[in-house]
Amino acid sequence: MSLKINKNKYLFNLKNSIMKKILLFVLAISFGLYTIAQNRAVTPKAIRDVAVKTKKPIKDVGDTCGEYVPGVKSKSLLADTDIGNTWYDLQTNVSMQNRLYLYDDGTFGAVWTFGPEGSPGGNGRGTGYNYFDGNDWGPLPTISVEDTTKTGWPSYTPYGENGELFVCHHMAYGLLFGIRETKGTGAWEGNLQFGPVGAIDISWPRGITTGIDNNIIHFISVTYDNPIFGQTESLLYSRSSDGGDTWEIENHFFEELGPDYYTNLGGDIYEFAEPKEGLLTFLVGDNWTDLILMKSMDDGDTWDETIIWECPYPLNSGTPTDTFYCPDGSHHLAIDNSGLTHVVFGITRSYADDAGGHFYFPGVDGIIYWNENMPAFSNNLNALSPYGDPGTELIEDYNFIGWSQDVNGNGELDIFWDDIEPYNTGLSSMPQLIIDDLNRLFLIYSSVTETYDNGTSNYRHLWVRASPDCGTTWGSFYDMNSGLIYMFDECVYPSAAPNSVDSVYFIYQADNNPGTTTTSADENYIRMMSVSKTDVLGVKENKQVIFDDNVSQNYPNPFVGTSTVYVNLDESAELSLEIHNIMGQLVYELPAKKYNAGKQEFIINGTNLESGIYFYTVRSGESSVSKKMIVE
Repeated sequence: MSLKINKNKYLFNLKNSIMKKILLFVLAISFGLYTIAQNRAVTPKAIRDVAVKTKKPIKDVGDTCGEYVPGVKSKSLLADTDIGNTWYDLQTNVSMQNRLYLYDDGTFGAVWTFGPEGSPGGNGRGTGYNYFDGNDWGPLPTISVEDTTKTGWPSYTPYGENGELFVCHHMAYGLLFGIRETKGTGAWEGNLQFGPVGAIDISWPRGITTGIDNNIIHFISVTYDNPIFGQTESLLYSRSSDGGDTWEIENHFFEELGPDYYTNLGGDIYEFAEPKEGLLTFLVGDNWTDLILMKSMDDGDTWDETIIWECPYPLNSGTPTDTFYCPDGSHHLAIDNSGLTHVVFGITRSYADDAGGHFYFPGVDGIIYWNENMPAFSNNLNALSPYGDPGTELIEDYNFIGWSQDVNGNGELDIFWDDIEPYNTGLSSMPQLIIDDLNRLFLIYSSVTETYDNGTSNYRHLWVRASPDCGTTWGSFYDMNSGLIYMFDECVYPSAAPNSVDSVYFIYQADNNPGTTTTSADENYIRMMSVSKTDVLGVKENKQVIFDDNVSQNYPNPFVGTSTVYVNLDESAELSLEIHNIMGQLVYELPAKKYNAGKQEFIINGTNLESGIYFYTVRSGESSVSKKMIVE
């Protein structure tokens, strides 16, 4: 359809009248969950030491992949539903947009980047949309919402009392967003938000809403390919309370994220958390910036910055560097019921050569967890090493919570990767984090999975892991795509609904071929999947009696000689204390014994400990709390 603009505003309709006759592969059978033990098989060094050149964020073009051949498969997992398709399979450059929402009345709205058959990157590329009315999803759309207006990379959120909103980037004018007053039906009212003076464009947006009726719009995006703020891409924030007709904050540039601190902020390395009770947060960062949490307590008027990981070379530009472990730019965050922000991110390694090229290592493997009660990571080159290198600050099941699984149980990670299919990420990445009303955490991530391969590359599956106690302990790993029905599926780009009931819900892209291509003749499916919370949480037999809040930070810290940890017990319990070094080795222990309710004291004698970083863990049954300490 043609674009009609009147005072920067236009109307476009979702057309459903001309639909292809297609075969819907609907799965209505429920399968049992396929769980993997937590014993970790380390990625072979030959794979994790392969470096590839970092790609510039793609806005319009891509590469191609080869054909697939059958591999060895295992048992089935869960039912899912196809809600859309696309021949353009690059859904994000790194971090995933918010694209699925569960409403209080049991309906869903979902979006994705849709590219039509024959010309996936042409003028028909735009926003794919579908709606679940409480009983059924609509038919697979055959055109984008915008029809012939070329757009890409949509984000989706509720708007108004019973409406919806999506925002994407127009290929020339800035951000294009559409609003419907009644979700699932009627015409979309479209509008444009332009970039600041001097900007070629603003691109790769994220959009969320706040307010009693979700009527306050918040966007973040980046400038495109023009250094008006001293960076090729600079991050911007905008806010509107009248549907985008006017902006009380428009294209705000964060000085703390500017060229004095970072050479560049690329596309798709940021995302909002679902807002909660006036609290607004977003995360930004990748290999060549810090990993930064931005937090507003006043709906975007002012912002506070927390650096979660400090990059050793944030202002690197054309000079060689050492190799260092780092976030890969794919991450997610969520806010719990007490207002605490929780973060998950994938990792890789990076370096710059003397010709100014930037490189990363897609074979490095790991999902990292952090919350605001945990210490930040340092700029040590090995701080994020998942392989026990000197200086690592990672501990399994504390802040290192996800990795590729040993599916065949032989103690090794058997991966075919002669021709690496990069996503600008590590071996395990694309994480999503959901926190429910009981402060239970659910991690979803995409991971290269052994035994599922095409003879050249292994397929990625989606994995789920849950924490019943707000990130203190983590349960088993569950493969969402272990069945024969997924034997030719590259399962990538999950986007989870931030809210949940008895299940958690997410959409993802199922692709025949590993890797990305924006010009392929292959059809890719956008699928909706749900997983029961009960299935992945299991039954916790022991009552939890210790939490992060009632185990103190050791004092003094840093210390020489002795330091004290206090534990406040609401009831009597058996407690023990262990200290591990950064290699995970047990170096000190106070054995378990019964303690009465009240304030209990643990005195750590560090006279025999070498100077350095340690982690102490207080345990009570299956519950544990770990914190960092420093011996001088």
